[in-house]
Amino acid sequence: MANACFIRVRGIVQGVGFRPFVYRLAYANELSGWVLNGDQGVEIYLEGEDEDMDAFVHEMRSAPPTAANISDVEIEPASCEGLTDFTIRESHHSERPTVRVSPDLPVCHDCLKECFDPDNPRYRYPYINCTNCGPRYSVVLALPYDRVNTTVRAWPLDAYCDIEYHDPANRRFHAQPVVCPACGPGFTLRDDDAEIANGWTAIERTVKLLCEGKIVAIKGLGGYHLACDARNPASNMALRERKFRKEKPFAIMAKDIEAACQLVSLTPDAEALLTSLARPIVLAPARIELEGVAPENRDLGVMLPYTPLQHLLFAAGAPDALVMTSANRSSEPIAYDDADAVERLSGIADAFLIGERPIARRVDDSIARAGAFGPVILRRSRGYAPGAAARLPIERPLLALGADLKNTITLVVDGQAFVSQHIGDLSHYQAFQAFAETIKDLISMYDIRTDDLLLVHDGHPQYLSTGHAAALPVHERHSVQHHRAHLASVLAERGEWQRSVVGVICDGTGFGDDGSIWGGEIFLGSLEGGFERAAHLRPAALPGGDGAAQYPVQAASGFLAQLETLPNLTRSPFHFGSRYQDAMKLIQHGVRTFSTTSMGRLFDAAAALLGFVRESTFEGQAAIWLEQLARNAPNSDAYSFTHDGRELDFRPLLQAVVWDRIRNRPEPEIARSFQRGIATGMADLVAHLCHSASVDTVVLSGGVFQNELLLEDLRSLLLPHRLDIWTNHAVPPNDGGISLGQAALAAFGQFNEVDQSTTDGEAYA
Repeated sequence: MANACFIRVRGIVQGVGFRPFVYRLAYANELSGWVLNGDQGVEIYLEGEDEDMDAFVHEMRSAPPTAANISDVEIEPASCEGLTDFTIRESHHSERPTVRVSPDLPVCHDCLKECFDPDNPRYRYPYINCTNCGPRYSVVLALPYDRVNTTVRAWPLDAYCDIEYHDPANRRFHAQPVVCPACGPGFTLRDDDAEIANGWTAIERTVKLLCEGKIVAIKGLGGYHLACDARNPASNMALRERKFRKEKPFAIMAKDIEAACQLVSLTPDAEALLTSLARPIVLAPARIELEGVAPENRDLGVMLPYTPLQHLLFAAGAPDALVMTSANRSSEPIAYDDADAVERLSGIADAFLIGERPIARRVDDSIARAGAFGPVILRRSRGYAPGAAARLPIERPLLALGADLKNTITLVVDGQAFVSQHIGDLSHYQAFQAFAETIKDLISMYDIRTDDLLLVHDGHPQYLSTGHAAALPVHERHSVQHHRAHLASVLAERGEWQRSVVGVICDGTGFGDDGSIWGGEIFLGSLEGGFERAAHLRPAALPGGDGAAQYPVQAASGFLAQLETLPNLTRSPFHFGSRYQDAMKLIQHGVRTFSTTSMGRLFDAAAALLGFVRESTFEGQAAIWLEQLARNAPNSDAYSFTHDGRELDFRPLLQAVVWDRIRNRPEPEIARSFQRGIATGMADLVAHLCHSASVDTVVLSGGVFQNELLLEDLRSLLLPHRLDIWTNHAVPPNDGGISLGQAALAAFGQFNEVDQSTTDGEAYA
């Protein structure tokens, strides 16, 4: 006798071919019923024999579509309706949606095979896709994920596409963005004044321009790229000058994995990242030097083609290594609207390859690396966002606004923490606009009223995100301390709410409980019970506040002012200029000088002593330079970095750097001894705190822990202590992970107890 059941499947199950998969699976098991996209995921009703339904559920769980990610399956008995077939029903929307939106997917092998088949109707068509691949987050306008809720809705299906769309045996069955050359959008090449070519001819002409050394703005999945021949130094330098990007590395797109292996050394883990569904930019050691691509950097950021258009460009003869950098002027958000792109990129790009399909929201390329503790995301965007990075024990909708640098936001719906794409530095007007747009976008997509929200933000009273929080019409808002949010982000990823840990949080800047600039902090506690500050770096003066981050010699002055004896640093071999002398005067007179425990600024001080005395042109440049320098030396003895159980003392560490520099010890060896010293002192203090508190787990987070050499040293030094070491994987260790940590702390009511409105925020001006 037939029975019936109702199944609700949660996770990434819309926009990934899940309903067609369920349809075929039901027929294979001789089951009747229906499937539809609901507010919380995919809903399935089955009628049939118990053993057939059991087989259906087992196969659904064990072998879902490649891009699907099942987080939960709920099965309830149901009454038989006497259905005789299985159908896909229209989606319904009756309550607040909680379904996860699929990130954008790279073009699949089957679609590429068709794209290069002259007998296929989609031959050389840049918008070819199916249920297994193509745009998702960058085209969805609302939930549920149906064609009418995407940016492709303006192109009605022709008879050919309509047959495929409604054929259960076809892989384009209910593929929402499906189109073909006869019914879908196209591509046009134009310059500032006029249209040059369309279709395949536009692609061929684009390739010709690239081979001639020109710079072309090319529309991608989540925005425009600025592209040029990576092996052409003149093109690279022209792009730098036009984009006002002095030294920050460019990303490279390699034609295929073989071309990528000629550019960088790939470990198996790095290759797995490079070829994963997310298709991020992967940082790896360079095999060759590409002049103008990554000045003074041993690593290159390489990615593989992920759209049909990119594959078509290489097939048409484009250079096998293309610079593919975000289309913007330095520090602005990526251009994604066609009219805005033409206006903003005029004077940078020589031509524009423009696709007609609109982009729903800007989504940058993600950046990742195969790290000492496994894969780490450094910029979380295309391929990852807006996936749920954690589940939190809170039913109320919660919005966390993140930090002002490397901003992301996190929206928690029904306990699922959806982390947005990378937004950027909110001090730039366009980035702040994007921040406000992303907030509206996410809460609108999930149908949330702002007055229902619990809102959390950083504790700094002068952050732009804090000001925006005050302006949002919510009934409850709280602040969360910056470094505790870093720590919480790691525990939230792992779902470890009660585990007591020692958390080492090192970055450049964050507003402390006492109103000073923190950045070298060690906490003890749990996500559920809160984190107590257990130790920190010895405070130093920071003249000019956070503006010192741009000038390593200015940052160095406050640390060096505490050393008992110093040579004349304006002379050889140091060559500190007038900025250092001016900073020392500020310290002596107590003018515009603030207290800091910033580990990031300590790294800047060491870089300055070793020769990085110019202005930093991008965030973290001096510290990256120092790490690269240290990697050019063999392992060296560690400089002394002592502690008293509560405070790490940088004075002997920097004193050793100064005197070894005077003795003409090679700079790479000094850099290596400095790095090893940081790791040795930190590991010794952490082991002491773990032993004292009977804790066996250490958490490392904050932007300083993007330094792989530091992580490698800490791993080797802590190994004998048999401690578990946890780092970020789902969100970045830098400020891109702050919003998830804020949300996690808010879920447990761990808010800032300090009234930050009474403290001095001028240090961050």
